[in-house]
Amino acid sequence: MKRLTLHLPHHAYNCLKRHRNLIALSIFACATWVAPVEANVVTEWNALASQCINRPGPGALLDLALVQAAVHDAIQAIEHKYEPYFARPPATGDESRAAAAAAAARRVLGTVCPSTAQAALDAALEPYVAGNDPGLVVGYAAGDALLTKLRPTPTLPPFIGGTGPGEWRPTPLTNAPMSFVYLATTEPFVLTSPSQFRPGPPPPLRSEQYRRDYNEVKKIGAIESHSPIGACPARKDTDMARFWSGTTFPSWNQAVRDIAVDRQLSLGETARLLALATLATADAAIAVWDSKLHYNYWRPITAIREGDNDGNAGTIGDANWTPFIQSSQFPAGSQTPPYPEYASGANGFAGAYSTTLQLFFGTDSLPFEMYRSVAPSVAICTNPRMYRRFSDAAAEVVEARILLGIHFRTADVEARRIGTRVAVWTFFKALRPVRR
Repeated sequence: MKRLTLHLPHHAYNCLKRHRNLIALSIFACATWVAPVEANVVTEWNALASQCINRPGPGALLDLALVQAAVHDAIQAIEHKYEPYFARPPATGDESRAAAAAAAARRVLGTVCPSTAQAALDAALEPYVAGNDPGLVVGYAAGDALLTKLRPTPTLPPFIGGTGPGEWRPTPLTNAPMSFVYLATTEPFVLTSPSQFRPGPPPPLRSEQYRRDYNEVKKIGAIESHSPIGACPARKDTDMARFWSGTTFPSWNQAVRDIAVDRQLSLGETARLLALATLATADAAIAVWDSKLHYNYWRPITAIREGDNDGNAGTIGDANWTPFIQSSQFPAGSQTPPYPEYASGANGFAGAYSTTLQLFFGTDSLPFEMYRSVAPSVAICTNPRMYRRFSDAAAEVVEARILLGIHFRTADVEARRIGTRVAVWTFFKALRPVRR
């Protein structure tokens, strides 16, 4: 059995009173100070969930959102400070919030994690079971209720796009059909539909915007644009691209978890922050995949190799052009992700996470750090990466996906906008303060 090991931060900041001015619409009360160890109950189970949920790719976000919504609802059944997402189990108010949070997470993870992880999850819950606190009953009820909202992974016919100019088609090396097609039609958690924030179409192939996007990624996203050796030290842009080359949402999720501990948020505030962030990011993934399937736009590797056939005199084709992601600096088999280009998944996640943090804390300026989530074989010279603003990290993702040769700038910018709009909608529609 694979052992689940937690890597939780123990930095401490002085507790500061802070007003949360939320887009000049409302001001929330300050969080009550509690010892960080209590908040760690929520972050501990978030870490366990992140390590044991094994649904591939962004589908894992659907399960993580379910876990965090259950934890939030379990705590709010006792506290009654914020609206629940879905579950309203009965509680007297005297139950242990920690026991309720742990039981809610355990109940959902019992379904969304593999059998090999169950013993480790039982061990993490054992201290609460031994206490036999009535909060366990509240947590189990919240978990059971959220499991009725589980989003399954349906089996759908393979989607391979088209072969005309501008149309996505399977890309080297594997030439695989589109992955995670089901996300485009999955029921969102808070949005009204997957297409609610669908952006306008990508730039027409004959447009000046397309010419600029094309030539930018052709120039800086090729293998030849970076050092041929994956080692340190390295150019700043190359190191940044390598850092953001994998699945990015685990790094964002850990950052949210660490910030909650560093800012010494209460147990309820920690649960709400993680629930808002994961619900928004799950819905951002659904919205982005709706855009990908709807527009079926080709990737740079296809566009540049077919550049002489796109009808734009300013885009010179190169049949041998290869994106940086396919270099030997990455794990064997790394390639352009197997799904359409517009819009970017990584930037949708970045927009959702960063905007949730901005709204929650009422500011963009808050120092924090991000840790790598790419394979150990990839040389990362700066880890963790330090930021002064949430938007600084999100801006890096835009640049990195171009430097990797897998996205045009417009797709990155539009995806970040999708994530931002989803996060704002989620923040003002779900888990709102209870008016007294």
